Amino acid sequence: MIEKLLIANRGEIACRIIRTAREMGIATVAVYSDADANALHVRSADEAVHIGPSPAAESYLVGDKIIAAAKQTGADAIHPGYGFLSENAGFAQAVIDAGLAWVGPKPSSIEAMGLKDAAKKLMREAGVPVTPGYEGEDQSVERLQKEADAIGYPVLIKAVAGGGGKGMRKVDAAKDFAAALESCRREAKASFSNDEVLLEKWITSPRHIEVQVFGDGHGNVVHLFERDCSLQRRHQKVIEEAPAPGMDEATREEICAAAVRAAKAVDYEGAGTIEFIADASEGLCADRIFFMEMNTRLQVEHPVTEEITGVDLVEWQLRVAGGEPIPLEQDQLSINGHSVEARLYAEDPTTGFLPSTGKLDLLELDEGLARIETGVEQGDQVSPHYDPMIAKIVTWGEDRDDAMLQLATALHAVRVWPVRTNAAFLLACLNDPTFRAGEMTTGLIADRGDALTEAPELGENEWQVAALNEFAPYYLASEQPGSGPWGSASGFRLNRDGSPRITVQHGGEARTLELEECVSATGFATTIDGGSLVYKEAHPFLFSLPGYTGGAASAADGAILAPMPGKVIALDVAEGQKVEAGQRLMVLEAMKMEHALTAPFAGTVTELSASEGAQVQVEAVLAVVEPEGD
Repeated sequence: MIEKLLIANRGEIACRIIRTAREMGIATVAVYSDADANALHVRSADEAVHIGPSPAAESYLVGDKIIAAAKQTGADAIHPGYGFLSENAGFAQAVIDAGLAWVGPKPSSIEAMGLKDAAKKLMREAGVPVTPGYEGEDQSVERLQKEADAIGYPVLIKAVAGGGGKGMRKVDAAKDFAAALESCRREAKASFSNDEVLLEKWITSPRHIEVQVFGDGHGNVVHLFERDCSLQRRHQKVIEEAPAPGMDEATREEICAAAVRAAKAVDYEGAGTIEFIADASEGLCADRIFFMEMNTRLQVEHPVTEEITGVDLVEWQLRVAGGEPIPLEQDQLSINGHSVEARLYAEDPTTGFLPSTGKLDLLELDEGLARIETGVEQGDQVSPHYDPMIAKIVTWGEDRDDAMLQLATALHAVRVWPVRTNAAFLLACLNDPTFRAGEMTTGLIADRGDALTEAPELGENEWQVAALNEFAPYYLASEQPGSGPWGSASGFRLNRDGSPRITVQHGGEARTLELEECVSATGFATTIDGGSLVYKEAHPFLFSLPGYTGGAASAADGAILAPMPGKVIALDVAEGQKVEAGQRLMVLEAMKMEHALTAPFAGTVTELSASEGAQVQVEAVLAVVEPEGD
């Protein structure tokens, strides 16, 4: 049995592993970079070791530092979590060579599934259904073009070493193939140092179905049923669920049996996921579900499987890594109810999903409504150096409708500020009729365009809720002898008929409302420094009293605001310079993304507070453009 475990990861997955290890009586060691010195996973572990600067390439991705930390603290095992070094066969072997237990599959299993072309050949030999395509060694443009023509368009070009949607191109016609191949190879070379590709038949109504498998060192392999991860944005999962809607028992048995064969083909140990692509044009059917790849690690979405099976997958990982057999046999596993998981990210869908970093002055996630997996607490920082996930919100219900309703309720209860989140986007996805019917494909979000990301319209009810919230302290104070807001500049005053009034503002608009007209408003507000947060369809609106200017400027008055905390990496204008509408003024960088800020209209730059190389906070006024004619 493992006695002391080092977690070679950070954030919510590190906290998740620490929780189970503690329940099993296993001591834990966290590792951390400069940016994570005060992170929740560091505070939660029994010990913590600093492993380097903030960039992951200098800390979490340096295997030698992690192994040294394990030896320094006397840890006898390393759990890689997911991401970072979790699917690095070289690191897994180095851990084993150092005399430590590796909580994961054998390095040979990782290698076998590491390249998509080799993995598909292996799966075909194991009797696992594979998407029609080409995985040959001849990588000439001529041969690839010939094979694509034979497969039939549309066809998908995929980097053999790819992942996360990189190195993938859909080609609709033969004339476009050569250019798409060149672009795909260029991206694959830059991302994976390998420009080899494979070809697959494009599935026109694709569903992403994956099966959780588990193996041990005693030759046992079981499956824990399937998950549906079809709701994706740019190949990144958004909402996952288990079991898959529309999956009949016969199809489930066939696809899960194929997943077990796949795991046995590589002598698999530990937790793994076999990912399939389903042609759902006529519903889910076993003869139209094909192997895509295997993830040789724990998945982000593993909680939904835990919720429907009652199994702690991390506990199983630790037991199997310690030499024990899988705790349950296949006939002891069954599906109970339905579970859904939403990934809450620090990003703003209304600005093209720009990352939103900074301090979490307000963070409220209701653990009474959902299972919350998080690596941050109120007051923590969302770092620009890593994945911007704030939490995974997981619900369980007797059936799918029940689980969905609970998730919607939990999303309505999300309170985060000033960091922006995708909560409203998640709720919009959840309420989409096609998704609600369980008939989504991987293209649903792209097909909807801006419909899922537009902020809801601010209505009279929200103004009234904000006014009520601002009324409260003044109204209560007025009932105390010798106190009250009379004569203050707060915006509160008595109307001549005795009904109190208050002025509140949002953005550049201000309204004066009477208490009497607000009492029937529905909803509630969260009081924060600077005003009241009112939520509509999980989207926050900040209201304040007159005189508060934080974040109130907008492009309408020519103020250029920072849409996210970041660094000014390019400054293209000077104060007093004339600019055209749409002209680039400067470029911000955050989380390795660049965002150009442009002039909202033709005019003159009358103020310029930004400077190249400067770090700026969200909604800081960086420049002001005065329109022509003013």
